[in-house]
Amino acid sequence: MLLTIRRSFVCDFPHAHDIPRPRRSPRLMPSRLLLSFALLIAVPSAFATDLAWPAVRPETKPWTRWWWLGNIADEKSLTASMEACASVGLGGLEITPIYGVHGYEKQFVPFLSPRWVGLLEHTLAEGRRLELGIDLANGTGWPFGGPWVTDRDAAHYLAHRIFEVEAGSSFTQRVAFEQKPVLRFAGPRRVALDTLKQPVATNDNLQELAIDQVRFKTPLPLVSLMAYRDNTGPAIDLTDRVDARGELNWTAPAGSGRWTLYALFLGQHGKMVERAAPGAEGYAIDHLSSTALDHYLARFDEAFAGRDLSGLRAFFNDSYEVDDSEGESDFTPRFFAEFQRLRGYDLRQQLPRFFHGDEQVLSDYRETVSDLLLEQFTQPWRAWANRRGVLIRNQAHNAPANILDLYVASDIPEQEGNGRLAMKLASSAAHLTGKPLAAAEIATWLNEHFLTTLSELKDNADDFFLGGINHVVYHGTALSPADDPWPGFQFYASVELSPANPFWQDFGALNTYVARVQSFLQHGEGDEDVLLYYNIHDRWAERGNGAMPHFGHGRDPIGTSAAATGAALLERGVGFDFISDRLLASAPVSRYRAIVLPDTRHMPVDTLARLVQLASDGATVLVVGELPRRAPGFLGPQRQPEFDRLLAQIRARLERHGDTSIAPVGRGRFILAPDVDALLAASRLPQEKLVSLGLEYVRRRTPEGAAYFLVNRSDRPLDAWVPFNTSADRAAQFEPMTGQLGLAALRKNQDSASHAVSEVYLQLAPGASTIVQFRHDTAQAPAWSYWRANGEAVELREPWQVHFVRGGPQLPADASLTALSSWTDFAGDLGRAFSGTATYTTTFPRPSGGASAFELDLGHVADSARVTLNGRELATLIRAPWRVTIPADQLRDENTLTISVTNLAANRIADLDRRGVTWKKFYNANMPARRRENVGPDGLFTAARWTPRNSGLLGPVKLGVLVPLQPPSTP
Repeated sequence: MLLTIRRSFVCDFPHAHDIPRPRRSPRLMPSRLLLSFALLIAVPSAFATDLAWPAVRPETKPWTRWWWLGNIADEKSLTASMEACASVGLGGLEITPIYGVHGYEKQFVPFLSPRWVGLLEHTLAEGRRLELGIDLANGTGWPFGGPWVTDRDAAHYLAHRIFEVEAGSSFTQRVAFEQKPVLRFAGPRRVALDTLKQPVATNDNLQELAIDQVRFKTPLPLVSLMAYRDNTGPAIDLTDRVDARGELNWTAPAGSGRWTLYALFLGQHGKMVERAAPGAEGYAIDHLSSTALDHYLARFDEAFAGRDLSGLRAFFNDSYEVDDSEGESDFTPRFFAEFQRLRGYDLRQQLPRFFHGDEQVLSDYRETVSDLLLEQFTQPWRAWANRRGVLIRNQAHNAPANILDLYVASDIPEQEGNGRLAMKLASSAAHLTGKPLAAAEIATWLNEHFLTTLSELKDNADDFFLGGINHVVYHGTALSPADDPWPGFQFYASVELSPANPFWQDFGALNTYVARVQSFLQHGEGDEDVLLYYNIHDRWAERGNGAMPHFGHGRDPIGTSAAATGAALLERGVGFDFISDRLLASAPVSRYRAIVLPDTRHMPVDTLARLVQLASDGATVLVVGELPRRAPGFLGPQRQPEFDRLLAQIRARLERHGDTSIAPVGRGRFILAPDVDALLAASRLPQEKLVSLGLEYVRRRTPEGAAYFLVNRSDRPLDAWVPFNTSADRAAQFEPMTGQLGLAALRKNQDSASHAVSEVYLQLAPGASTIVQFRHDTAQAPAWSYWRANGEAVELREPWQVHFVRGGPQLPADASLTALSSWTDFAGDLGRAFSGTATYTTTFPRPSGGASAFELDLGHVADSARVTLNGRELATLIRAPWRVTIPADQLRDENTLTISVTNLAANRIADLDRRGVTWKKFYNANMPARRRENVGPDGLFTAARWTPRNSGLLGPVKLGVLVPLQPPSTP
């Protein structure tokens, strides 16, 4: 055994396959009251409770990508960074080695060197001590590649030339292709191509050059030469008749017409590893060849031989991203043999159709590339890792493939910030195959450098949760030497999540929130209503410019009409999982209420047969528009009669009902309608009417009952009975920002379709989230506390004593304020340059009269606040409205209120840039600007032109009286 790994963090979450399915209702209750608070602090109760949050473990907490810039590390800095991450509630770190830092060249540690592996062993040992999970990128930067990747194992493309010759004439041209030179850089340095040595990995200044792609001017090897009379088959294979000089001794057969010769060559794509770490610069691998993958992974086996990597949870792949350069990686040396195996015919016999964009042959070509990415890369990579006791965490998006199937082949499918529909490609794969985790890289380029707030991070995390993601990985945290001047090492496309960021001290509040949410979202299993067919063959058959379509990324991540249908379902309160042809053939589908077909032109015969069989067994198939028209691919016409017979079985039973047609098939039915609304009406499929209140949701099936994660995405507070399509005796509410829990007010009802409805009374501020879990057990808990304001809140007018406690570049002097304002106004030049924390302290008497609770409203805060009353910390607030509920028994006759406010790093970084202090010192991508207006004279990000951002406690701070609210019993 070359590699010894013990998994310390096992994904062994429970499932609940036999849980009764919730029922749904269209009943809707309007909002009647104004909500006067955002965050509740649990009021102590005399009642015991055995209601509890699900257990938190390393996977439940958020993780972060841990950038090892230049692999500049030592045991002391690694331990310090890991202890800091553990202290703010992170659950794990994903090590991604990345480019270096100027001035630290002597401290670069070459990737996979013995010293580097020793640092990894230290990290894993510390991870076990600190209960931090550890993942490792299976390379540096992205995609997979390195200096040990040879030309044969590097990414390829298909080059071609077309020749013509008259019948009976001799062929006199050279069959040759000289590759057009390409040289693209990621960094500012430029050199001429003829100054580079070959192989490119032997150049000694690759960190500085940051080459993104290189193709040398070189003759390409011939793969195939096929001759066609009048551009029709059968073709004559002339490949073996071409000599080493490219000369073909051949005379075209006599007769009428012309002969066309198609010469195919193996091109060198030239994609380099982007943002490569020192010692890892080189070509990206050929993702269509398992041989290339084996050769690539052998380097890891060699480096890890005899080393203890206990505790490594997963190897990681940071998305495909080979083709974000000139040309595409769409070929491999064994492509024609694999095509014959997969598609059943010789592509070389159909080259005229292929190069003229025939949709059937083009579809087969694209599907073959997709299959090879699955069979030659994803599956064997997973097998390699699993044999070593390690999982794979795979970002499949941006690949020219059915990434839904790639996610199925991954232990932990992972998405990125490409919209809710794209997220569902990863979560659907997890739901349909029983994978406990669906991951996502979050907080990537959210805002300009140093401007992202904790509030934005919370909203970003919520977006992913609503897409079915339950394991978020921040992007990210740079490993930085302790003695490096502020702001330390930074990665160009990240939110700066490190101790150098002032909000690090309040970051733990967000992480606790995420952990609580994920404790529910990793509990039980996904609970979507319907399956949405991913009609990828329609996209593969589009002629377009003949390029490979890429999925899961960009403006159109889905790439088919399934996107519009999916969006319509979500808008109408119908949750769905995507399902592919492969999944439909094998995955359990009976727990879904229906299978939805978007308007689909091409469908494999086996898929249509499976749908007919499922309908015969009792399934409902909802069809937007018309039934599929044809079998895909060049051999599709051979199976079209079978396809048509299946269609005839459905059409023969169709009964017209206005715009809708219904075909009973066995114990099930097909329903055809022009749009989603008509389908939902005809099928009487229950919809979650709560979406009409501005709520978005994701639902889980848990052993206790249906659990909903809800976010108020409207701009109005919600204070109303909310309908849920389920029936239960009780509903528990869990507040993930504060940890409060209790039994919510619940009443039962039915909608017009006689679906069971449970209505729960909820109070949610704009942007606020909560979890409602319907219960069938007898867990004890106090009743949820509902409040309403009683009269006008009173402003606290005693002077505020301001003390700057941490931050820089220097601490401003203390101040006494009779009126609150930004410290950039009252603290002079030091205040305008300061980023950090200041405490605001005042006193106030107990309000007269009796009250059960009070609401403290901070007005406006820039940008996070910790609230302490009489020495007791009440809450950390990270978003508006900046309010906290205080139980009356926590007030004294005289009270001391301290509010610790932390701003962003923006003002301090702007001060550095105005003074010309060098902190942008990175190779490769040296802090480019996110927004055009922040580009400096050197082409890099600059904050020198920023005006100081308001910072601190801006107020006004008010105290209001709250009285208990009894939810109204009727609408």
